Amino acid sequence: MTDLLPESALDQLFRTARTHSSWSPAPVTDEGLEAIYDLAKLGPTSANGQPLRIAFVRSPEAKARLRPALSSGNLDKTMAAPVTAIMAYDLEFHELYPELFPFRDMRSIFAGQTAMIEENAFRNGTLQGAYFIMAARALGFDCGPMSGFNRALVDEIFFAGTSVRTNFLCNIGRGDGKAIFSRLPRLSFERACQIL
Repeated sequence: MTDLLPESALDQLFRTARTHSSWSPAPVTDEGLEAIYDLAKLGPTSANGQPLRIAFVRSPEAKARLRPALSSGNLDKTMAAPVTAIMAYDLEFHELYPELFPFRDMRSIFAGQTAMIEENAFRNGTLQGAYFIMAARALGFDCGPMSGFNRALVDEIFFAGTSVRTNFLCNIGRGDGKAIFSRLPRLSFERACQIL
């Protein structure tokens, strides 16, 4: 890979992309959600573990189920968003290693190692969530990732009896631009990085 992306692509992905809080009524189709995931799943994870699991909350009934878990500051924008993705991770991700990483017996390395499973599931699931946001932006969607909700309640409502745990929420759609804040400061290279 030697070709640089055009400036317009860098703008769309990073420079002009913003976290959205208000939305146009344009729907997000099943095909749109699948296209985002099909790009995001290509990002790297440790030994191709792929712990990300997503519940797409779109129907009025599903939104009503999510509603009690939201903080007051996130309620209206989430109810108005075309889709809210519950970005989660599977604590049994290692059970799929024979399929996803057939070159080495990774499953036995993780089996019974609760702390290692939790650390890897959370880290790699978070990475995949970030890939998802970038894939959505690349395909012309806007995102509103957020905390500010009751994780335990979301787990109880959507993932009870499973090994899946909630990480963060991400509203998806076409932002209407009405509730965009001025971009906040970012740390300079000198303050955040070192070259050793």
